[in-house]
Formats: sequence, C-alpha cells, structure tokens
Amino acid sequence: MPELPEVETVKRGLAPWLEGAKITDIAVSQRQLRYPLPNNFEQALIGCRIHKIHRRAKYLVFDMMGRGFIVHLGMSGSMRQIGKSEELRKHDHIVITTDKSRVVFHDPRRFGAMDLWEENSDKHKWLKDIGPEPLSNAFHGEYLSEKCVKRTQSIKQTLLDQNLIAGIGNIYASEALWRAKIHPARPAASLIMNEADDLVVAIREVLQSAIISGGSTLKDHRKVDGELGYFQHQFDAYGRAGQDCHREQCKGQIEKITQSSRATYFCAQCQK
Repeated sequence: MPELPEVETVKRGLAPWLEGAKITDIAVSQRQLRYPLPNNFEQALIGCRIHKIHRRAKYLVFDMMGRGFIVHLGMSGSMRQIGKSEELRKHDHIVITTDKSRVVFHDPRRFGAMDLWEENSDKHKWLKDIGPEPLSNAFHGEYLSEKCVKRTQSIKQTLLDQNLIAGIGNIYASEALWRAKIHPARPAASLIMNEADDLVVAIREVLQSAIISGGSTLKDHRKVDGELGYFQHQFDAYGRAGQDCHREQCKGQIEKITQSSRATYFCAQCQK
C-alpha cells in the first residue's frame, strides 16, 4: 500500500495539472471501489474549480474552497495525467476532465476509495481521528515519548497506528527503526527520551529522502507521469533479509520477522 512519500509524490505530480483547473466532466465506469462512490459524486463536482490539493496522512484532499473530495489509493490505486485523445486502459475506473487536462484513477484491485467532503475536510470520517503529520512541528520526541509510555505493543506496531502518527506504513517504519538502532519488537513503553528523539529524527529523514526520490517502487505504484520511483534501491532494511547490514562497522545481517501478519526487517547486531 502506498505510504506517505508515495502519496506526497502523487500530490506534487497532480498539482500542476489540477490546481486552478475547472472540472468539466467526470466519467465513472466502476462505482464499487472499496466503498461505493457517492451517488451525487459527479453532480457535486462538475463545474467546480480545484483550489488546492493537500495530503493528509495517506489521503489526497482536493479542496474546492469549503467542499471537495478525498482519494485513498488503496493497495494498487494510482492517478495519472493523460492526453485528451489517449485511450483508456483496463481498470481505469474514473476519468476527471478539466479545462486543463484529464486525470485517470486506475485501480485493478479496487481497494482505493473516493468520497465527498463539505465545510472542513479534517472532520471527514476518514480523517478526523488521524494523528499529527510526522514532518510537522507537532511531531517531536516529547510527543512520541508521551504516547508510548503506556503502550505494551511493539514499537513497530505503534508506529503504524494512524491515530498516533499520520501516514507511516510498514516499509518506512522498518527503515526508521533501522536508522535509529531500535529493535522493532521492543515494547513501545521501553523507549527512553533520547531514543524517542532519535526515532523522530530517523522518521523525518527516511520520509524526506523517499519524497525526494519520488516514492518507493512498490510493484503497483507509479508516479503521475507513469515513471517509477527510485527509493526502493536505497532501502537499508526493508526487503534485504540475509544481506549484510549497511551500517559502517556492523558485521550483522538483515533478518526478517513477522509482526501482526506483516514483514519486518532489522539488523539484530545493531538494533538491540
């Protein structure tokens, strides 16, 4: 599933094509995504101008000045800009035509979703309980330490809790813990203050690096222009089971364990 960097990459790719554009048509060939598309989806949006595109956690928020729509890419969803005469592909479920371009929502598995919002997007049911953005000033070592102090679950699982931190998924949790030298199976409550500070720095670094590199190349993920991202080739932990640890002077190897049915990668030598 695309994580924060992938969604941020899509947002930045869509912005030049959609911000300031007026929606002139919406063609829907499949209304049953993860949730049914609202019956009035097209009627509510055609004729509106897209003021701004925001990202909140793993969601794209299209703002039309007090109203708009939200997109979640799910496991295999993507959005791409296409030419006016370009033919559609299989699983191109929604085509948004504006006075500037055409953008297609493509989702083979149909785990993605779209919904309308009014007045304040932060109050929408998908967004209202999400925690602070990890790249914002609201996320810092003191905040993380306070949220972890009574948690008996592992630190890896804690990082995946969207009510605690917005947008971190399986890949970047593993990467951040590797950078901070923290074992993923440690109880969250065992973190001390300086470790929480280090982990916040590591989370920010790995997310910023991924955004700069265009998101990771999960096999189903593509940027808006159809190009693949490149951060996958820079992973230090994720997907590297059995390979030597990248950390200088560490002689360990990357291991793989399963936590809550998800793969976790770490170096037992330097992540104590």
